[in-house]
Amino acid sequence: MPALARCLTLFRYVQAVTEGAVARIDQAGSYAVPSLRGEAFSVPPGAVALRLDGAGVDAAVLVRDEEGGAVELRLLDAAGRTVHRGRLLSEGDRLLAGLVEGVGTAQGTPSGLRDLPGWESGDQLAQFDAVLADGGLERHAGSHRYRDVDLSVVPAVFEHLCSVGLPVGVAVFVPGVMQACAGPVHVTDVTVGGRLFVALGQGSVEIDLAGVGSCRVVRSAGVHGPTSALELGDVHGRCVAMVTQFGVVGGEAHTAWENISASLPGS
Repeated sequence: MPALARCLTLFRYVQAVTEGAVARIDQAGSYAVPSLRGEAFSVPPGAVALRLDGAGVDAAVLVRDEEGGAVELRLLDAAGRTVHRGRLLSEGDRLLAGLVEGVGTAQGTPSGLRDLPGWESGDQLAQFDAVLADGGLERHAGSHRYRDVDLSVVPAVFEHLCSVGLPVGVAVFVPGVMQACAGPVHVTDVTVGGRLFVALGQGSVEIDLAGVGSCRVVRSAGVHGPTSALELGDVHGRCVAMVTQFGVVGGEAHTAWENISASLPGS
């Protein structure tokens, strides 16, 4: 993991994508230093913020398009499945790409915070890490720190955030990887096919609403006190996307977000 982190931060302009069956996040920018479960985490403006479960990300490889010249960095799990990909957009980055090829990530990357009590007495970081561990399934099975919310309000939440100009953070989860971005919502829409599109900060998020099986408000201790997160789960109950406030956002923004979260109707 240390070698991978050093390599990722060398690239200056990347199209970074983390995508599952239900949710997708797409950003253009440079990588911040990726964090592991149990470590500090932030979402720097304009940077691609990744949080990894060291046990879930096995290697980094390069895929080259010999005809078009495109180069794509992929993070793979132990089964060889792509859990994150970054398309190198500049010629300078493509020249540096060979530094990453074959870099392993598993050495010296133990994943802590696996047990439920750790999250119950933990903070917002422990909330992220519980989702990275197993999609949040074990946590939900034994926790009362959440309430179910009507799924139909999700598009309206983003419409309201857009109309009032309230910055917000969104994270997308796939097994082993969390990618997050934050900022004001520039535009949001629901397509004819039932996909929710949100452009915020310097990235975009797409959510297949038909694939969302649950919507919960979960509260954890944050920088400004108890902080609510809107967790969207797939039909199996695994959290695939989270809407919240990351880190220091200012008291007024935090209060406004908490008021929105408290107003959401139950299911």
